[in-house]
Amino acid sequence: MAEEKKYDIGLMGLAVMGQNLVLNMVDHGFDVAVFNRTTSKVDDFLATPEAQSKGDKLVGAHSLKELVSKLKSPRKIMLMIKSKDAVPAPELALYPENAAVDAVIAELLPLLDKGDVIIDGGNTQFKDTERRTQYLQQRGIRYIGTGVSGGEEGARRGPSMMPGGDPEAWPLVKPIFQAISAKVGPNHDVPCCDWIGDRGAGHYVKMVHNGVEYGDMQLISDAYWILKNALGLSNKELYEIFAEWNKTELDSYLVEITRDIFTVDDPETGKPLLDLILDCAGAKGTGKWMSQLALDLGVPSTLVTEAVYARAISAMKSQRVNASKALSGPEKKFEGNRDEFIAQVKQALYASKICSYAQGFVQMQAAAKEYGWTLDCGRIALLWRGGCIIRAVFLERIKEAFDKNPALENLLLDPYFKAAVENAQVAWRNVVKTAIELGVPTPGFTTALTYYDSLRSASLPANMIQAQRDYFGAHTYLRVDKPGEGPFHTDWINVKKS
Repeated sequence: MAEEKKYDIGLMGLAVMGQNLVLNMVDHGFDVAVFNRTTSKVDDFLATPEAQSKGDKLVGAHSLKELVSKLKSPRKIMLMIKSKDAVPAPELALYPENAAVDAVIAELLPLLDKGDVIIDGGNTQFKDTERRTQYLQQRGIRYIGTGVSGGEEGARRGPSMMPGGDPEAWPLVKPIFQAISAKVGPNHDVPCCDWIGDRGAGHYVKMVHNGVEYGDMQLISDAYWILKNALGLSNKELYEIFAEWNKTELDSYLVEITRDIFTVDDPETGKPLLDLILDCAGAKGTGKWMSQLALDLGVPSTLVTEAVYARAISAMKSQRVNASKALSGPEKKFEGNRDEFIAQVKQALYASKICSYAQGFVQMQAAAKEYGWTLDCGRIALLWRGGCIIRAVFLERIKEAFDKNPALENLLLDPYFKAAVENAQVAWRNVVKTAIELGVPTPGFTTALTYYDSLRSASLPANMIQAQRDYFGAHTYLRVDKPGEGPFHTDWINVKKS
């Protein structure tokens, strides 16, 4: 009797991302076993023409026990599951949105042997990954939390992957992950996947990626909105502008898809589809996580925070409609040179984008220090160069900046980015001023400029805040004329006043 074939990796969760990752793995020579809670999805997937074409390199299972039995040792099981799919395991659950992974881990543990690997490929809060890695290490199971970016197309053709967790697990999955990931470099042979760091580092970096994505999307929307409302440009004109911008330093996936969005008409009405979409933005939560964790660390990730708030106020549609009838604003019209202003908006977008990425890397550096990770910022920039949503040409410049100076405090201090922002300053300020004068909200541009001006200020009005805190709460303060001394407190009510 022939020995039963064993498979290289198992994947649980056959939604669109899971299916595409499976097909990607098989295309790169790996044998894959699949399972889904709703077992009919297993059969439906295996019946598709594309799955059928893979022959015996792809096999289904109808239980976790069967999935585990079909894998080579040490077993590798990747979870691509939604939080609503299972009930949390109390000993692991911390964040309800991550509960499904906890439940599956609890179900898998009795089926696995020491040295086996569990991989969580979802958008998981990094603290869950920190805890799970340690929990499973104590039981001899290796755990990886990996960020996967690029949507369904990336999953199928090559995503950006950001794995972290138990370093002993990395050599076991490295050949698979690096084979299926996007490739960059002159010869398109550099994988957009590498080990990020211990425990929750991979999911933290993926979270920051998503937060930067929030900022990017808001900044592009700011550019669209000021051009549309200040200049009254048509979608055809906006297409031409974004198409031209995508040939410059703004060359990126998000600018590219924005260009394409302007060309699509609604098949029912013949009108531009963009103009028919309700202006209420949704969110999955990773941007909010980044903002919350930035506050915990005390770092000013203001772009992602403003982008989250912009989505929140967009969701207040009925309130905005009511307010639009009651609240007044400027009625001034744009009176400048149209072509010059378009060029200035481009510069404002680029300068603001640099600030957004600068904030993301500052937060990752602060998190690495706080949680004991060693992060290679240049390598992370390279991982984002292909496959992911924020892929952009200028990420090469970020890698070069950190290669030159691994201890770089802020991208804005790198000579290339410093010069780029300084060259854009006049245009950037004029765009923000014009938006304010016309009453057109550009929260991303404005927040980015405020961050830049604050960062370049040797002095800020925080001395007044410290005086106020000491006045009402005796919170003390330090003095510029007595370095190394203090803290000091003043009886502000009874002290002699000038």
